[in-house]
Amino acid sequence: MGAAIAGLIGGLALLLLGAEFLVGAASRIALALGIPPLVVGLTVVAFGTSAPELAVSLRAALDSSADLAVGNVVGSNIFNVLFILGVSALMAPLAVPPQLVRRDIPVMIGVALLAFLWSLDGRLGRGEGALLAGGLVAYLGVLVRLGSDGSAVATTGQAAETPTRTWRDALLLVAGLFLLTTGARLLVDGAVAIATAIGVGPAVIGVTIVAAGTSLPEVATSVLAARRGHREIALGNIVGSNIFNVLSVLGLSTLLAPGGVAVAPDLLRTGFPVMLAVSGALLPVCASRSSIARWEGFFFFLGYLGFTAYTVAVAIAHPTVPLLDRLILWVILPIALVALIVDVAIRHRRRRAQLNGR
Repeated sequence: MGAAIAGLIGGLALLLLGAEFLVGAASRIALALGIPPLVVGLTVVAFGTSAPELAVSLRAALDSSADLAVGNVVGSNIFNVLFILGVSALMAPLAVPPQLVRRDIPVMIGVALLAFLWSLDGRLGRGEGALLAGGLVAYLGVLVRLGSDGSAVATTGQAAETPTRTWRDALLLVAGLFLLTTGARLLVDGAVAIATAIGVGPAVIGVTIVAAGTSLPEVATSVLAARRGHREIALGNIVGSNIFNVLSVLGLSTLLAPGGVAVAPDLLRTGFPVMLAVSGALLPVCASRSSIARWEGFFFFLGYLGFTAYTVAVAIAHPTVPLLDRLILWVILPIALVALIVDVAIRHRRRRAQLNGR
């Protein structure tokens, strides 16, 4: 057990270091070659912040640990919305760029729903993985054509002013890829060993510990952006990462795994529906006003704590699970729904009053 925990922690450290090397070096090389910063932000930086998820899910899928691969994607998306958005909003109210409401949040909800529907038969096939990966190419193509995604550009502010250093960046790029693959192997092996030792499925480990660990680049980006006053970057990074996770991480893992990947029943019963619910809740909250308030961030954060506690309770078959089911169904969900409707109604009324007062 101790060796498994050490492997998981060591693998996570290598993943984060590898992602840092990869995104920094690739960004500088691309800028030195004359690639526009917008394109760099939409591709290299987006890939870099989700590189740990991609490395872990690919490794898990190729090692026939499909539950861990899919659970990592689902858990990362839930973690991004509930935990990262919640903590970022607690630090400062988050600005909502209009293009996120019109385009990116609906895309995030749409791809999550599509992945869920394709998973209902208990498996994602390689053809479905190809369609998801192709969707990423189409989505990036639309963004580049429209030329509007300031959130990604802001993280690429340090352009390479000395092209002669390109060879050093190339070495860092190779080192980053090596660290990512090595870290993914250690983390997957450690996560599977821990799941076996404590008697829970790899999907549970994937949707909790592994998902939180591989989402640390998004945590750093969004929290730092919120603290420095770049409030629109924090939300844009969360939404963009969720889209990338489904289209690229899940798509490539499914495409490259022999025979596709199986989807655990627990993910179909809890993981996917929660991912869809929190993604769907984000749209009316963002559409009704130009910012996400601190108190809303607090409730998002509480939602993540509740989801994690419930997931662990179900995994260990805790005797309070039936009570928790009834509590969630008849108390928490109705209260959350009413609070959401009231919040949206109040925001809509205030917006109409402001428009009428002009």
